Amino acid sequence: MRRLSYFVREALRNIRGNRTTTLIAVATTAFTLACFGVFLLLYLNLRGVANSLEDDIQVIIYLADGQSPQAVADFQRRLRAEPEVATLTYVSKEQALADFRTQYPAEHQLLQGLGENPLPASVVVTMAPRFRSSEAVKRWAERLNGAPGVAQVQYNRDWIENLTAVMGFIELAAVGVGIILSAASVTIIASTIRLTLYARRDEVEIMRLIGATGAFIKIPYLLEGAVLGALGGALSLALLRGGFEFFKMQLGSTGRLLGIDSNFGFFPVRVSLAIVLVGLMLGGAGSFVSLMEFGRTRS
Repeated sequence: MRRLSYFVREALRNIRGNRTTTLIAVATTAFTLACFGVFLLLYLNLRGVANSLEDDIQVIIYLADGQSPQAVADFQRRLRAEPEVATLTYVSKEQALADFRTQYPAEHQLLQGLGENPLPASVVVTMAPRFRSSEAVKRWAERLNGAPGVAQVQYNRDWIENLTAVMGFIELAAVGVGIILSAASVTIIASTIRLTLYARRDEVEIMRLIGATGAFIKIPYLLEGAVLGALGGALSLALLRGGFEFFKMQLGSTGRLLGIDSNFGFFPVRVSLAIVLVGLMLGGAGSFVSLMEFGRTRS
């Protein structure tokens, strides 16, 4: 316990003794994690929006004219047995015409000159949760296109594929930015610890001469780097929270009107803790790098 107390005191003394470099290291780590956090926050919120929109993914199967009621009933029964189908609703020709008149009251007169009802019967299918990805919907729709009695299959493909593409881009950008800025953060923290080591190199040499082990000498510096990284992680969370609240305030009534506001949220507790932990690990990595270089220099 006394040894642990010594390690902590030494780490805190090093931090207080190098205020300028400490601030630079903390700010760099905070900037690194904040940049990565922006992509992560955007990705998680888009994922939440996508999950809510997935409930609206529907495939409309337009049926060929001239089928008997029994054939239509058999087709619906086959659809219900497929694992891709969560629910389905049959829309008759008469119901389709009534819906068209309700939705487009000014244009329904265009259909009167065509004689009989030109609108086809259809089956509206809500996809099961396991089959709501763009590729799964596409494969199922293409398979149904060749089924007997099916005239055409339509689904809201564009926004599904666009949303998938945007999220894939955000993932790649987050990984790329995270790697580059993490390397910068590790380098800055390593430089901070290295400056501390060189400032106290005579003290370190004396400790070696009186029999202090390498681990005993290095642990305070590893703790120092970890503390700097954790502080940077906590600061990045504060920056992200402030930016997030400012964004929601700017979104205001427009977001509530579009229903976006309810789907936007900040990081859950476990993700916030993970960001601080990542900062701690970056700081520890920076300390480890500087200690390795210092050891080679002294040998």
